[in-house]
Amino acid sequence: MINYPYLPPGRTFKYVPADNPFMQATEEVTKRLSTDMKHPTGAVVVKDGKIIASDANRSALRSLFLIRLHKTGWCVRKWLRIPSGQKYWLCPGCASHEFHAEHRVVLEMRKRGIDSNGADLYHWGHWWCCKPCWDKMIEAGIKDVYLLEGSEKLFMRK
Repeated sequence: MINYPYLPPGRTFKYVPADNPFMQATEEVTKRLSTDMKHPTGAVVVKDGKIIASDANRSALRSLFLIRLHKTGWCVRKWLRIPSGQKYWLCPGCASHEFHAEHRVVLEMRKRGIDSNGADLYHWGHWWCCKPCWDKMIEAGIKDVYLLEGSEKLFMRK
């Protein structure tokens, strides 16, 4: 049993293997679009067997020097021992929930007028979703959230 930092009532994660075509697309989106060098993540939304939207998390930092500095441990949240998923606003190098892949892909669909009600979201690069992202996905009508099998071992920070 995985102890997720947050899981809304009545929701659960579903898991797919690395060779799942939608998870492969999500990994590719992450590698192509994420600007968060410390914890790159991506999201792909699928409806009726087709990808309807995709996006990745972004760092609020734009300077490559500052991004690299943050990646090497210069992080306010890390120094203060803030648990994962909390108080992103303390550190400009940590992507606040507005910069998370799940949040960004929902905003992108809304901007483009895409109906996501009943769609599924595939998430690569993390092993859970924070409350603000869950709230945004539920509001958008996302039915199921799929993670990579073994993601809790691959992506959990020590």
